[in-house]
Parts: sequence; C-alpha cells; structure tokens
Amino acid sequence: MAFDFKKAYKALYQPKNEPGIITVPPANYIAVRGEGDPNLEGGAYQQAISVLYAIAYTLKMSYKTDRRIDGFFEYVVPPLEGFWWQDGTDGIDYSNKSSFHWISVIRLPDFVTRQDFAWAVENAAKKKKLDCSAAEFLTIEEGLCVQMLHLGTFDTEPETVAQMERYLEEHGYVTDISHDRLHHEIYLSDPRKTAPERWKTVIRHPIRSKT
Repeated sequence: MAFDFKKAYKALYQPKNEPGIITVPPANYIAVRGEGDPNLEGGAYQQAISVLYAIAYTLKMSYKTDRRIDGFFEYVVPPLEGFWWQDGTDGIDYSNKSSFHWISVIRLPDFVTRQDFAWAVENAAKKKKLDCSAAEFLTIEEGLCVQMLHLGTFDTEPETVAQMERYLEEHGYVTDISHDRLHHEIYLSDPRKTAPERWKTVIRHPIRSKT
C-alpha cells in the first residue's frame, strides 16, 4: 500500500476541530510564490497550483521512468498547502483578497534531493509544456504552533482563528506571526467534489509563550 502522509502523520494533517498545540518539525516542499486573489480565474495562484501538481506527480511516477531516486517508495501525493500574508496588517483581511501574498506548497518525501527536484522540474515542463521555472525546493521549520480543523468556506475562517486566539490566551501563549512565520493552511478537501460548507482546512499559526 502506498505511503500516505495524512495517515502516517495524523497529528499534522488530522487535528481535531478544537485548538491544540503542536511542534512542527522541518519539512521540504515544492513551492511557488506569488500574490493576488486566489479565486481569479486563470490567475497567478491557479497557475502556481498547476506547476506544483505537475512536479509532484512527475516525482511520484519517477519509478516508471529511467530516473532512479535513492530510497524511493510509492506514496500518495500530500495535500496542497499555503502560507499567506498581507502587507500592513497583523491578521488577514478576507474582504481584500487581491492584496494576498502567498507561498503555495506541496510536501516532498524526505528521499527527494535537490537534484531529484531539478530533474522533476525539467521533465514536468517538457511533458506538460508548462513553465515551471518559478518552482523552488523550500525547507520550512514551523516549530511551536497552534492548529485546528476548520469546517466550511475560507471566508468563515476568522471564527476559527478567534477560537484559536482564545485558547492561546487561556494557556499562556500568543500568536507569533512574522515575515518568517506565517498563517498556514492545509487543504484536505477537493472543492470540485465537496460542498463548500463541508470543506476541511487545517489552520495553523506560529506561537510563543507570553513569558
């Protein structure tokens, strides 16, 4: 059976729909940076997702090519994730989506090296006739965080974030969002197949002790 990150690392990908604190270890990602409204048809965000999946599936299916990756095992492509921020605000203004900056990512298995990544970028571009030059191999260490499963549309996320903030206040922590530590979302539902009120999204914020 193919390795599934969501099942193997339940603490990271299947939190409860109530806040909890977790220490997130370093991980490697395929990443594309951009800005603008993620809902814009044919916009930068949607183009970035196409690039991410093209590279992710090139790596997943590499064992059917001449490329031999040391330590390779069959796996399920991990879910799409995103790190988000807006200039000039400590939080997120969902009414002004055009001002979003984002790093859209898909996690890489640990056996994928930078050389393997470069091979996948080149081959995905050729096979899909897609400009993959914006993709980068990115290592992120989130450290101490609070997270929670959000149910529903993205526009209702402020209610979940407020619940997380109350939890932090009660437990002696504060949100520690900065240029290097960002609002993080992990998308567990396929919006093409799931009603918006049933979308599942992990929301994760970096934190620190009040003291």
